[in-house]
Amino acid sequence: MNIILVSNSLAKRGALTLNHGQTILLGIAMLMLPLLLAAGLTYMALFHASLLPHPFLQSLVLSAQQNELDKNREYVQENLNAMAIKLGQMQAQMLRLDAMGDRLAKLSGIGRQEFNFTAKPGQGGAEPSIQKVLSPKEFSQQLDTLMSKLDERADQLGLMEAMLLQQKVKKVALPNQRPVQSGWYSSNFGWRIDPFTGKNAFHEGVDFMADVGSPIHAAGGGIVIFADVYAGYGRLIEIDHGNGLVSRYAHASKIFVKEGDVVLKGQKIAEVGSSGRSTGPHLHFEVRHQGAPQNPEHYLKANG
Repeated sequence: MNIILVSNSLAKRGALTLNHGQTILLGIAMLMLPLLLAAGLTYMALFHASLLPHPFLQSLVLSAQQNELDKNREYVQENLNAMAIKLGQMQAQMLRLDAMGDRLAKLSGIGRQEFNFTAKPGQGGAEPSIQKVLSPKEFSQQLDTLMSKLDERADQLGLMEAMLLQQKVKKVALPNQRPVQSGWYSSNFGWRIDPFTGKNAFHEGVDFMADVGSPIHAAGGGIVIFADVYAGYGRLIEIDHGNGLVSRYAHASKIFVKEGDVVLKGQKIAEVGSSGRSTGPHLHFEVRHQGAPQNPEHYLKANG
């Protein structure tokens, strides 16, 4: 390929001869030049159009920037909404834990001044040498972890509350309160000389000396399973305290409860008498577990 150069400053014409390869390269360069010019113009339009005074270009740039801002604002709002929901759940859980903690303090006998759930816990320490700003993702992960721990603590406190309530119910039901306020033991639990036969016999309860009409109180809370006359016992009351534990009150003059009644510890259920196989006014008191007689003194001493 021959290229002839003509110039007024030259005395004669110049000629440039290109071989086949050079001709191809020149053609490619001529094709690429428009593309490079178009790319440069596009760059100017996209990144520097806001600096140009042309209204149309400025409106296009502002529209694109506004769309990007709207997307970012929507993303931030979605994250804030999600965090607000988690925060509300955590606040509700904290109120539940505070109420549960207050109940546990009452059940366990801890005073409010010793365990105040409303007071902010003290925190502090030296100025940290390394600090890090949490990203939204890390902050969300921290909230999830804290929520999981709150749920776990709530389950543990719920189990503890159930156990304390069970212990309290057992304590109320345990027949360990003295059934008569006055009087003294006239016969203990165990082997003794039977006052009617003069033979050695096993006494399955304890006898309290008391005047006729003295009040008899339930030694523990429970359900009355018998309240009537029984051979040898006279007027007898049996109270089921649960877990196979039963208390008996014999030789009463009057009975104030009936079978099926629920009685509380300390409630008046009868009056002292001398009905049945008795040599005089007294209360015969028994405690049985699974039908086997137990020494009532062991229960009464436990309350002392």
